[in-house]
Amino acid sequence: MKTKEIVDSVTMKRAITRITYEIIERNKRLDKIVLAGIKTRGVFIARRIQERLKQIEGIDVPLGQLDIRPFRDDIKIEEDTTDMPVDITDRDVILVDDVLYTGRTIRAAIDNLVSLGRPSRVNLAVLVDRGHRELPIRADYVGKNIPTSSSEEIVVNMTETDGKDNVLLLAKED
Repeated sequence: MKTKEIVDSVTMKRAITRITYEIIERNKRLDKIVLAGIKTRGVFIARRIQERLKQIEGIDVPLGQLDIRPFRDDIKIEEDTTDMPVDITDRDVILVDDVLYTGRTIRAAIDNLVSLGRPSRVNLAVLVDRGHRELPIRADYVGKNIPTSSSEEIVVNMTETDGKDNVLLLAKED
C-alpha cells in the first residue's frame, strides 16, 4: 500500500472551522441545533465544531453520540451505545461523520435518529467526501472533496484516538 498525506493538521482545523462558519451562516436559530456525531471519529469532529460554535457565537450546542451498529444492514449488533442528551423532536439535527463514501453509514444514522424522535430537519456535515455513493445521500457541509477510486482508502487520524490529526490516502501499488 502506498500512503500519501492529503490533509495535514492545519488543513483539518481550517476545514472544521469552515464547516462551523457555514453552519452559522445557514442556520438562523442556532439554539435549535443539535450536533449528532457518528461514533467514533464523527463524535470528535462534532465536539470540535461544538467548541468553535461556543468560541465564535457564545452558544453551547448539545452534542449527542450515535452508535449506528444496531441499525446497519450488513451486521447485527444489539447493544446500542447511543447517547443523546436532549430530545431531538422539532430540533435541527446536524449529523457529523469523518468520511462520506457509499452513504450506508448515514442511512443507519438516520434510522437511529428517527428511533429517538422526529427532528424538524436533518443535515449532514462530513470532513471528507470521497464519492462512490450507493444511496441518494449528499453532505450539506463538506470539509474536503477528495475524489478516489474504489481501490483506494481514506484514513482519518485524530489526536483523540490516533495521536495526530491528518487524512491519508492509501492506494494499492500496481
